[in-house]
Amino acid sequence: MKLASFIRPAGAGFGVVADRGLVDLTGFRGHRSLRSLIRAGDVTAAADHAAGRSAELHWGDFAFAPVIPDPGKILCVGLNYLSHKKETGRPDVDHPTLFTRFADSQIGHRQPLVKPAISDRFDFEGELAVVIGTGGRCIPENRALDHIAGYSCYNDATVRDWQRHTFQFTPGKNFPGTGAFGPFLVTPDEVGDYRKLPIETRLNGAVVQKATLADLIFPIERLIAYISTFTPLAPGDVIVTGTPGGVGDKREPPLYMGEGAVAEVEIGMLGTLSNTVISDARP
Repeated sequence: MKLASFIRPAGAGFGVVADRGLVDLTGFRGHRSLRSLIRAGDVTAAADHAAGRSAELHWGDFAFAPVIPDPGKILCVGLNYLSHKKETGRPDVDHPTLFTRFADSQIGHRQPLVKPAISDRFDFEGELAVVIGTGGRCIPENRALDHIAGYSCYNDATVRDWQRHTFQFTPGKNFPGTGAFGPFLVTPDEVGDYRKLPIETRLNGAVVQKATLADLIFPIERLIAYISTFTPLAPGDVIVTGTPGGVGDKREPPLYMGEGAVAEVEIGMLGTLSNTVISDARP
């Protein structure tokens, strides 16, 4: 099943992907958001409710919101592909490199990525996002995949000079409108073995990153086990699992995203996340 969150003049909502649009599930069992549906364990019931129904909202009837607009936590993983670690010159590590992104920095599919006026070093990072379905602490690796509600595409766009102000990544990862998330949440039963998924980032149609999820240094199972040891994971929390090599900042010459650029992140059957860059008018 594929689900999406959306915004309409009447308000925010969510639905199940059907032919030519969405079956609107806003209000199903009282749920007003996809996070609420996941938290209550009602995803299967929603699938049964939507089965056989035609789309009530067509693609032009709404704007995509981030798949989970209101996650309690967004935990991002750095340097999690060997190709990216090598291009940065970072040493091998025994544990995942983690940082946080704030929910209000996120945008949805086809919404504008916002290049801040304060920087010209706005970089792309195509990544797989994992949405937690069942929470917990100290989740063992051999049960970690059972805690996943679904997978999606993410562009963890980065303001590189602000990322490097200190050893902490936070400033460069949290400018408004820089975390693109979507278009869909795809449930694990449709995905199967996530390691077989290809991941590709394109800038203005040209391929700039290409890998498979089997290339992750720390696989998803390890990430969930490690993260849940130091913080409880809750339904709707998001883990953004890292980007392959090929980022613009490490190219010669560097390749950054300017106004009008189109960034796409495609991950196999999860779909393609597409966003056009605009400039923030603020100084």
